[in-house]
Amino acid sequence: MLGLGANLGDARGALERTLSRLRQHPDLQVIAVSSLWRSAPVDAEGPDFLNAVLAIDTALAPQAMLMLAQSLESEEGRVRPHRNAPRTLDVDLLLAGSLVLETSLLTLPHPRMHQRAFVLAPLLEINPLAHIPRLGGAADWASACAGQRIENLGPLTDIAGKAPYAGHSGSVQ
Repeated sequence: MLGLGANLGDARGALERTLSRLRQHPDLQVIAVSSLWRSAPVDAEGPDFLNAVLAIDTALAPQAMLMLAQSLESEEGRVRPHRNAPRTLDVDLLLAGSLVLETSLLTLPHPRMHQRAFVLAPLLEINPLAHIPRLGGAADWASACAGQRIENLGPLTDIAGKAPYAGHSGSVQ
C-alpha cells in the first residue's frame, strides 16, 4: 500500500501524474485506487492536503520501493527544508503485506498510519478488512481519528483520465 499526499502547487495534478507514472511502471501493478480526499494538516503546516491510497502488486523490495517513492517526489519538485514541511508530493510506503521492518531509512508498517484519518479513510475505502501488522484491524483505529477533518472529493483519475479501481474488497497490499 502506498499513501500519496500533496499540499503545495498543483496538488491534484501531482497525484494524477504520480498515479500515471505508477501505472506505467514495469515492475508494479496498481490494483486499487482510493478516492481523492482533502484533509487538514496533522503535525504539519500549510494548506489542506489532498490524499489517496493505492494498493499495488510488486516484487520490488521495500528499499527499492522507497527509492522509487523518493524519485517520484523529486519529479514533482519536492524539497525537504524541515520535518513535516508543506510538500508538492509525498509518497509513503504504508504496508507491505504482513512485513514488519525497522531500518534507519524505512519502517513498515508506516509508524503513524494508524493515527491519521487521511491514511485510514482511503485505506478502508479500498480494503475494509485492512490489517496493520502488530496493531490489528485498520477499522479499529479509525474512531481514534474522528476529530481530524477529512472530506471525500470523489474519484482520483490519472492524467489520461483512466478510471480508478476503487472499492476493491479483497485483501490487497
